[in-house]
Amino acid sequence: MQFQESLLDSERQRLAREYDSISRWLSFAEMGVVGVLLLALVFGGISARVSHLLDFPQPWASALYFLGLVILIGILTLPLTYYQGFVLSHRYGLSKQTLSDWITDGLKATGIGLLLGVAIVLVVYLFIDRFEGTWWLWAASALFLFTVLLTHLTPTLLLPLFFELETLGNVDLKQRLTELARRAKTDIRGIFTMNLSSKNTTANAMLAGLGNTRRIILSDTLIDQYTPEEIEVVMAHEMGHHLHKDIPKLIAVQAVVFVAAFYLGDLALKAGIVPFGLRGISDVTGLPLLALVLAAFGLLITPLVNAFSRYVEKLADKAALELTANPGAFVSAMTKLTDQNLSVANPSRLVELWFYDHQPYVRRVNLAQGFLKKVSQGEDKSN
Repeated sequence: MQFQESLLDSERQRLAREYDSISRWLSFAEMGVVGVLLLALVFGGISARVSHLLDFPQPWASALYFLGLVILIGILTLPLTYYQGFVLSHRYGLSKQTLSDWITDGLKATGIGLLLGVAIVLVVYLFIDRFEGTWWLWAASALFLFTVLLTHLTPTLLLPLFFELETLGNVDLKQRLTELARRAKTDIRGIFTMNLSSKNTTANAMLAGLGNTRRIILSDTLIDQYTPEEIEVVMAHEMGHHLHKDIPKLIAVQAVVFVAAFYLGDLALKAGIVPFGLRGISDVTGLPLLALVLAAFGLLITPLVNAFSRYVEKLADKAALELTANPGAFVSAMTKLTDQNLSVANPSRLVELWFYDHQPYVRRVNLAQGFLKKVSQGEDKSN
């Protein structure tokens, strides 16, 4: 039995390459707009003039500055956001939302983002003001705990704001996935469906939450269009992360990134005191400088973070194959997902290294071929 890339729909792959290219250039354009604005604020002396209007004690002055900055960025990038999030997704058949529903979801997401962002800025500048020498360590620790809390609350608080979640009614599928969780040594607190079809044509599945909020969530598009064996192998991949303790590993990597980013931010703020006329590193004038350094660091470290992510995703694929012993279902599921979600099956090596946090389709199929070959060789030896 051989798995070939020809299993894919050639027309869907043509559309995927178009969609991926346009989306990437739109992302570059958005980064350019934000970058130019931050550079103008930092090096054009604009930030100092803006800060004079914020005659409030810290950390409230920085929170207000951040709020105004995010709103301005949102206005400047609104045409790009609209084109990418609404026009493009409809043009390529990925979205079914009306404009009013898209705006409603956008307002929800913006509101949540602003609330969380203001909270983070308040905490960061409170630490800068109180612990000038070690604020970066305190801030990284707080953001780390904040991320863990959000991960814990995602299936019970955040997802229900955008999708209806219901207990899975398919008894046979529920039993199959419960048994899979047992084999993967994964404790779950229920199996739910998500009405993704009300908004999108894509398919998705996740093992969301931590501890007593961990649950399996399947999109209705996955349940309706995939076989039980394909759904099982998709969820086996998700449970492979739990089996290999990938979540703690990823959280640890994220913690290191937070520490490094804020430490560089501390160095930048201290270096900027004289050239930018800051009254200290807690001066609200320096907020765009901190944001610029954090954004630049995040961009530069992306390939390293993605490389580690691809590594753990490859291990999760191996776990899925071992847990199900069904490489055929694995490949058919990956084929369907790649076509349905308009994912590029075989991107250039540079694009893969820089942008992909999962292995592309071709590498996942090759992994399944290797698993099948290994099993076949084992059977031949036993005979």
